[in-house]
Amino acid sequence: MRKNNTTWNFITSGTDGDATLFGVNIFDYEWHNTGKNVKVRDPRYKQEFVFPIYTVQIENKEYQFACGEFSNSVYGFYIRD
Repeated sequence: MRKNNTTWNFITSGTDGDATLFGVNIFDYEWHNTGKNVKVRDPRYKQEFVFPIYTVQIENKEYQFACGEFSNSVYGFYIRD
């Protein structure tokens, strides 16, 4: 979905505690909420969601992603184009 001329693309989904993003289990790292949100669409069922945008530090590099629950303990992850 577009917001501020940026496309957010679905990357992966995972269960609580188990999702690989940026080559690591993203749940092993501390997420920092940016206070911003983005509207995204579930790639499978096409339902729209508004997910918070987070940053995370992995090996001294900062990454940004959006994440939220599709259903109970099933999370969707999106990154910017």
